[in-house]
Formats: sequence, C-alpha cells, structure tokens
Amino acid sequence: MRGVVLGGTSSGTGKTVATLAVVRALQSAGYTVQPAKAGPDFIDPSHHEQVTDRPSRTLDPWLQGESGLRRNYHRGAGDVCVVEGMMGLYDGSVASTADVAETLDIPVVLVVDASAGMQSVGATALGFREYAAEAGHDIEVAGVIAQRAHGGRHADGIREALPDGLTYLGRVPPDDRLEIPDRHLGLQMGEEATLSEAALSEAAAGLDAERLVDLARMPPAPTDDGRDGRPATGATVAVASGPAFAFRYPATIERLRQRARVQTFDPVAGDPLPDCDGVYLPGGYPELHAESLADADALATLAGRAADGLPVYGECGGLMTLGETLTVDGDAHAMAGVLPVTTEMCDRYQALDHVELRADAQTLTAAAGDRLRGHEFHYSSPEVASDARFAFEVVRGDSITDGREGLLEHATLGTYCHVHPATGAFDAFLDRMTG
Repeated sequence: MRGVVLGGTSSGTGKTVATLAVVRALQSAGYTVQPAKAGPDFIDPSHHEQVTDRPSRTLDPWLQGESGLRRNYHRGAGDVCVVEGMMGLYDGSVASTADVAETLDIPVVLVVDASAGMQSVGATALGFREYAAEAGHDIEVAGVIAQRAHGGRHADGIREALPDGLTYLGRVPPDDRLEIPDRHLGLQMGEEATLSEAALSEAAAGLDAERLVDLARMPPAPTDDGRDGRPATGATVAVASGPAFAFRYPATIERLRQRARVQTFDPVAGDPLPDCDGVYLPGGYPELHAESLADADALATLAGRAADGLPVYGECGGLMTLGETLTVDGDAHAMAGVLPVTTEMCDRYQALDHVELRADAQTLTAAAGDRLRGHEFHYSSPEVASDARFAFEVVRGDSITDGREGLLEHATLGTYCHVHPATGAFDAFLDRMTG
C-alpha cells in the first residue's frame, strides 16, 4: 500500500481538514483510502474514521519503535494510505512527523496556511524542503496543499510561486463549514462534529487526487518480532466503550481480539459489567459524564470484582474512574473507589508529553525492570492517599506524585500513561489474567 504524509508548517494549519478533503478526493477518484495519524493522538483519527469507515492507524516511533511502526502501517489495507502529521513537520522532542515519514520512506505533502500569502507560500515550502538536511532527516517534501486559499488569481499565484520539484496539489478553500469545534484536549470527536458533506466534497474538488497518488510510495516491509504468534488465552476481556472511554488505539483492540474474547460495555449508557476475566478502562472524557458514571451500576459491580482480585487496567480517564471521586466545576462525583486517589479537573493541562516508565516489580502490564513507553495528556490533578502503592518509576514525563506512576490496589493498575500494544503491555495483561 503506497502512502503519503500530510505535514503542517505548525499546529493550527488545518491538517485534519486537509486530510479529510484529500481522503474524499481520493475516494471520489475511485481509490480505497487507509487513514493514519502520526503521533499518539486519539481525536483526529476519530474524524478519519467518520469519512473512511475504517480505523485510522497510529504511527509513533516512540510508542512503537521503527519496526512496530512499520508493522502497524502494513496492517492497514487500501490502495493508498494518507497519514496526517502532528504539530509542525519537524516539531517534537522525541518523535515528529518527519520521523514517521523517514521511517516509512514515503513523501511529505506540506499543508500551508495560504490565507494571506502567495509567493510566501513558495518560500515557506522551499524552506521546509531544504531544512530536512539541516535537521538530519532523509525525507522528501514533494508537494504542497494550500489551506484556506481562494481560487482564481490567488491559487494561480501560489502555483507559480512553487519552485521546481514541489508539486502543487490544489487548495482547500476558506469555509466556515469546514471548521471543527474544539475542547480542552483538542478537537471534538468525529462522531460529535461531523463535517458538512457538501463542504467536504467542494473542498475535495479543488485537490488533484491522481497527482497525489503518483507521488505516493510503498514503504519497506516490516520485520516480524514474533509477538503475532503468541497463543490465544481463552480469556474474556471487558473493554469500556462509549464517549467516556473513547481513547483506545485500534491496534489495541485488534491485539486483544487476537488472543482473547472482547466484550465491550458502556457504563454511561447503563450497560452492566460483562462476565469476564479482566477489565480494560481506556481514557476518554469521564469528566463530561461524571454524573452518569457516579450512578452506573457497572462501576459498583467493578468495585466488588476488583476487591475480589479481578485484574483491572485503567488508563488516564480509566484511572480517574477507578478513583474515589472526580471533581468537575467544584462538584465531586463518586467513582468506583478502587484506587486511593481523587482527581479534579483544571482549566489548564497538567501533563503533555511522551513518557517512559520502569516497573519496580511485576505488574499487570510489565515484568520487573521492564520499561514501557507511552504518552500522557490530561487536565486533571490527582491527590493520592499517603499509603498509596505504585508500580512504576518515571524515567521520562510527569508523574502522579514524587516521580511515581501506576497506582496499585488488589490486582488493579491505574496510570495516566497511554501505551500501545507494540510495547507488549497488553500481552502482559492477557498473560497475567490467565497465568
């Protein structure tokens, strides 16, 4: 499957809208599109899925390693893969969009905000192409999409300003119908803020799908690390779903289904906790559904099962839900009460970084001494009991408290760190359930 990366000049250039317009243009030209996202984001991929009706692949060299990134790319299917970048093309302390393009050896199409420029778009694109060597990246910046560009003389001026070797692939017009509302963790989720079909089709009409396909390349084949051959466990894993627990990587569910039976349940909708051998509570927006969660029978059942030793793993929003209370706008809402922590929502983010943890002893997701790489992004502030126990020492990133992460109680683990199955964390979770 050939691929191309859409890289931005910075955050806020409209990469998600440009990606969706490119996807629609390719679909209209008869191509099957596999979407993907550079970096650890959960929100932008939800918009990809709304347009393609297929899960977006997460591509992050920090979370997955180079071989894991390539494997995840090749697990996708379609005629062409469109990878939405993160931040600006070269931005990122441990992983960038340029890293993803280089690992896959596929070209970059630069998304440039052209709302107030013509020749400057050419200068910007040339600078980003030449800066690759300065930054030590072996990547090809091969084309440009002009975001928020008018037609006629404006579009012609941008096309003429591009130097040789940079292909003009069209424009996305300024259109209020193409604006996606945002909230504290980024854009609203795809199912909440579906773009106007008419506006998306009009934007797609201004893009050259065939020239983009001509630029796309096939990445190198991945190597096999042997993980796919691990045996089925016969276990049943209950996975929380719905808007309060929407932050889970498609590859995680795929991996769980390879080795176990997956039963989803939505506590906010009143679903009961399924009969299971372990529970996974992903992140999401529990703060937007705190009242419903406080009344959820599934959490009451979960508290009893956790006290009896059922393995339970919660990430970020899952950690918050497993705690004693969640305070939103000054109102405290009772949560499951499994972990000795209370959390309170803040006006500003409390952590945003790639993370590395070292396990002090065997826990649900790691053996003693193992290191797990992940990502954290949250607006909640935790307060833990003085006798709280922790699973991890923080090597990189923020901590729950005093350089410690991974709250422990019974066979329950709660952490702010989102991990990818390429780390082996979910294999360890499955093995612990049945070992």
